[in-house]
Amino acid sequence: MFARPLAFSLAIAAPALVSAAQPEMAQVQKHLEGVSSMVANFAQTDRNGRTLTGTMTLKRPGKIRFQYQKGVPQLIVADGKSLYFIDYQVRQVDRWPIGNSPLAVLLNPKRDITKFAKLLPTGDPRVVSIEVHDPKHPEYGRITMIFQKNASAPSGLMLQGWVALDSQNNRTTIRLSNQRFNAAVADGEFRWNDPRRKGPVSR
Repeated sequence: MFARPLAFSLAIAAPALVSAAQPEMAQVQKHLEGVSSMVANFAQTDRNGRTLTGTMTLKRPGKIRFQYQKGVPQLIVADGKSLYFIDYQVRQVDRWPIGNSPLAVLLNPKRDITKFAKLLPTGDPRVVSIEVHDPKHPEYGRITMIFQKNASAPSGLMLQGWVALDSQNNRTTIRLSNQRFNAAVADGEFRWNDPRRKGPVSR
C-alpha cells in the first residue's frame, strides 16, 4: 500500500521541518481542492494498538462516514455540520462541530492549508507528508497526512492515510487502500440511525 513500510513512522517521528514554500505544499492543496468524493477501505489503529477495518466514504464539503467491519457496534459520520461518534452497544451519541476536529482539513475544500500546515521529511521522494495544526486552536488537535505520488490520482497524489492527535493527545492512525475518487455519492450515505430513538436522522 505504501511506497515503503516505514512511510508512516518516518512522517511522524522526523524532527526536522521542510520549508512550506516547496511545490509539494501547493500540490497537496490542489489535490484537496480537486477531490469532491472518495471511497476507500480503511484500517484504524488506536493508541492501544487495536485495529479495526471498514469502509470510508467522503463527500465534500463536510461529509464523511466510517462504516466499521461487521460486529463492531460503532459508527463515525459527519453530515455537513457536525461530526458524530455513535456507539450502538451503549446507545450513546457524541457530537462535535466539524471545524473542531482534525478531520476539518479533509472536509472543507475551501480551507487554505498553507496557513496551518508544514511539510515533514519522509526520506522518500515518492512520499509527501504534511502536518496540519492551528496554533490558535490547539484544542482542535492536529493531523499528519501521508500522500504517495501517483500520476493517476488527483493532482498526482494518492492519500495513503493519516495520523490524528486530539486535544488529549489520543493518537489514531488510519491507513487507506483501494481508493476511488470523484464518483457520485448520495447524501443518504451520511444518514444514521440514532440509538436513542427510532428512525434515521440527518442533522
